Amino acid sequence: MTPPGPDALPPNAMLGVLGGGQLGRMFALAAHRLGFRVAVYSDDEDPPAGAVVDHHVRGDYADLDAVEDFARQVDVVTFEFENVPATTAEAAARHAPVRPDGSLLHAAQDRIREKRALRSLGLPVAKFAEIRSADDVVAAQLAVPGAGIVKTATSGYDGKGQRRVADASELHAAWSQVGAHPAVVESLVPFEREISVVGARGLDGEIALYEPFENSHVDQILDVTRWPARVTTETRNAALEVARSVLLGFDVVGVLCVEMFVLAGGDVIVNEIAPRPHNSGHLTIDAHVTSQFEQQARAVAGLPLGSVDAVAPAAAMANLLGDLWARGEPDWSRALCEPGLHLHLYAKREARPGRKMGHMTVSGSDAEELVDRLHTVRREIVPDD
Repeated sequence: MTPPGPDALPPNAMLGVLGGGQLGRMFALAAHRLGFRVAVYSDDEDPPAGAVVDHHVRGDYADLDAVEDFARQVDVVTFEFENVPATTAEAAARHAPVRPDGSLLHAAQDRIREKRALRSLGLPVAKFAEIRSADDVVAAQLAVPGAGIVKTATSGYDGKGQRRVADASELHAAWSQVGAHPAVVESLVPFEREISVVGARGLDGEIALYEPFENSHVDQILDVTRWPARVTTETRNAALEVARSVLLGFDVVGVLCVEMFVLAGGDVIVNEIAPRPHNSGHLTIDAHVTSQFEQQARAVAGLPLGSVDAVAPAAAMANLLGDLWARGEPDWSRALCEPGLHLHLYAKREARPGRKMGHMTVSGSDAEELVDRLHTVRREIVPDD
């Protein structure tokens, strides 16, 4: 591990975050342990991060004067979600370093640009076609004639803005259903499992990669993450190399996640990138020496990256969505009496179906057993009728 460089921020420096959701909240908690102060800029009056940061500025991301004023008050700026407008990042960069810089944000917030950028790096992506107008639909039908998924180019996450098509004949209707906005249609990939790699790159170019996580989704929202992923050594190495290539290709300073599909033969296909900590990496808070959020703080502050070693042979994480509140407040005592279980709630005031309200993590020796335990606890915390 290299010592801090001359550009490393000292304790009590103010780290600025664009966005105040749960990722900003967990980032702030990690940054505070390193002695930093944290400020967030959010358009939410009472964001999850608001209660744990040193300074909260409420403002519109399009109010560039307010963004610039925020940037003047901090020593570095990062972000906790990729839909911050690129112009907002550019405004902040006039007064403080933005890490990762706006080029990664610009690519990641538009699927068309993201697909092009990944392809330009020589990384494996599913066959895709761009749709910007009705005239493009015909060309897209020829390029992706079979089963596929139509995804809006911007503002889609957790399955929003997506429609599956059985074949090209359904493409025009699906594009209309997502609002006839710019979109991509991707060939449906017959994958065996979904994995992700979270990685960090420091100001000095140091790279740290967590071993691949395996993810299960329900209704296109992450449900459970298990570690280690059930992949071969060859697939593991390929996934890590993809993440390394993305970090280097975009000259990242910070944390990102690369989501991938694993095919039957073990090859990996890149699904998408997230230029920030990722839901699948939440288990690093309890299951690894250094969490993804501490890595983000270290990287953007110019400090050496931490160890990505795990503290147990296996771990699992389960999301807690707002659906669990349908019958009333869940029984948190049941969760907290489970041996070794770590409960993380995000302090969101309103529980809505599909809304991420928290997560639970357990570590141990057998990932399958850990996943079963989390499913059991999550069922049992739901109040009886």
